[in-house]
Amino acid sequence: MRITDQLADQAVMDELGARLAGARIERNLTQADLAEEAGVSKRTVERLEAGSVATRLSGLLRVCRALGLQARLEHLVPESTPEPMAQLKRQGRKRQRAAGGRGEKAAKTNWTWGESS
Repeated sequence: MRITDQLADQAVMDELGARLAGARIERNLTQADLAEEAGVSKRTVERLEAGSVATRLSGLLRVCRALGLQARLEHLVPESTPEPMAQLKRQGRKRQRAAGGRGEKAAKTNWTWGESS
């Protein structure tokens, strides 16, 4: 199954779990072997493969590292690259924070206590 924007969260977690299980089996590892190699509990591996929501991101990272999949995580959230003009404007300085909606102005309404429209 292809992971797309239209899939529900649980469907994505189920698919990721199935893919992790497939990678583990391809490497001829039991869940216990993978857990030991990754430094997590066997139950963590079971939960990841089942698509359970009770797993931590650090457990996923350890399992991916043990399966040799860590480099593929680069595609999960690619590094952001500023537009060339914005980079020139900042003269190579890295941006430290978001603007916080400075450009958007909220519509002001006159509100008084106890009146309803």
